[in-house]
Amino acid sequence: MIYDCAIIGGGPAGLNAALVLGMARRNVALIDDNRPRNAVTHASHGFITRDGVSPSEFRRIAHEEIRRYLSVEHVPAEIVTARRLDSGFEVLDSSGGRILARKLLIATGVKEIFPEIEGFYPLYGKSLFNCPYCDGWELRDQPLVVVSEQPSLFHTAKLLLNWSKNLVVCTNGVSSLTSEQIIRLQSKGIVVMEKPIASFAGNNGRLEEVRFTDGTAVPRVGGFVTPKLVQSAPFLDQLGCEMTKAGGVSIDESGRTSIPGLYAAGDAAQFMPSQLVYAAAAGSRTAAGVNMELTEEDFE
Repeated sequence: MIYDCAIIGGGPAGLNAALVLGMARRNVALIDDNRPRNAVTHASHGFITRDGVSPSEFRRIAHEEIRRYLSVEHVPAEIVTARRLDSGFEVLDSSGGRILARKLLIATGVKEIFPEIEGFYPLYGKSLFNCPYCDGWELRDQPLVVVSEQPSLFHTAKLLLNWSKNLVVCTNGVSSLTSEQIIRLQSKGIVVMEKPIASFAGNNGRLEEVRFTDGTAVPRVGGFVTPKLVQSAPFLDQLGCEMTKAGGVSIDESGRTSIPGLYAAGDAAQFMPSQLVYAAAAGSRTAAGVNMELTEEDFE
């Protein structure tokens, strides 16, 4: 069987794309390895009618709705190889399974590379997070820390003032802030600490203090650590599509990549902001683009 479209990735972008294409009566393979990036998050915010929903519940509802459209097939698999053929695309999964499709939609998202700091992972998803829009509400008005080695630190620190005025900013020994930015942050009562971090200390998932390599420590109850984002799909290089300077897949307004018939949506194309509503909207828009291209080909 040759599907009209194969969607790789079962996050909000891929799920919404499958929904729209199913409604358009397209034969779709929704390929998902069930390893969502937001699995550690207790509640997702900013999606009207679903504010505060857990990622697992969001996926359950999405799959329940998609199952109404019988032309969409859920394929639980991890794709390791993808290539373009004269007639479309071929993808191979880790067990040797093969799927052919006229169009291919990449919705694999990104993976996070966090600074190597002892004690981080036992606290991640419980008191340390990476997205203020996703988890800032639950940490509002508490003593927080933001740790980042990225140039976006100044922006992140300003943003977090909306949730807490008791804020410590840590660069972990990396010069990610200019002197002017440090002065501006300090003028708002933000403590800036540029020395390397030795560890996060806490108990039962709750952060208690941030410890530095010089032996000092600062008490905190929660905070945010900014990761570096990289593509999670191992096969993008095989397809050879153009990428943006930030590392996302370069697309036009309909989600088309530089490769004919290849589309991308969600975090794979737009790294930030990583929110359900953004990704789902991108999936819907891109699915409409896929369907229109298929319609034009079939009509001709």
